Amino acid sequence: MKKPTLIIGKKHIIMTCLTLMLAIAVYINYAAAPKIDTPDTKTVTAENDTVSYGETEFVNAETESVNASGKDYFAQARLDKMNNRDTAVQTLQSIIGGGDITEDEMVMNALDAVEVSKLIESEGTIESLIKAQGFEDCVAYLDGSTAKVVVKTEGLDKAQAASIKEIILDETDVSAENIRIFEVK
Repeated sequence: MKKPTLIIGKKHIIMTCLTLMLAIAVYINYAAAPKIDTPDTKTVTAENDTVSYGETEFVNAETESVNASGKDYFAQARLDKMNNRDTAVQTLQSIIGGGDITEDEMVMNALDAVEVSKLIESEGTIESLIKAQGFEDCVAYLDGSTAKVVVKTEGLDKAQAASIKEIILDETDVSAENIRIFEVK
């Protein structure tokens, strides 16, 4: 009977490096994501003015249909985008962890995983920068060659569209003709 040996081969080193790269990409995405502060009940007093933060509201209450449609759209869009990205990451992880693929295929799959994490990070950055421009809400979709942004606004003028397009061009390698901006009221 042959004794098993514990020799580390090229495949083991490549798999370890690819797994480490994926873990680093996920950590960078987590660290770069916008922080959501949970509101505490705090009262701030400044020169005879009292402001109360963190007041509660009954969340199961009926809302107006006009107000709910815009907010529901962005919440649903974010949820759908997150589910699609999670599915893509799980597929890539199962392919990377698969059995009989060559080293070149493993490297290509790892590069695809890194590309997906870069797209996720870029989407978050674009959304944050657009909100910083004064828009109430937005959702960005990137796929490498195209960019689509949905913005909540009462009316989008040319200057605002140009500033959104400039943000996308600065953050991605997407050409200007492949950028689409949609507005939701």
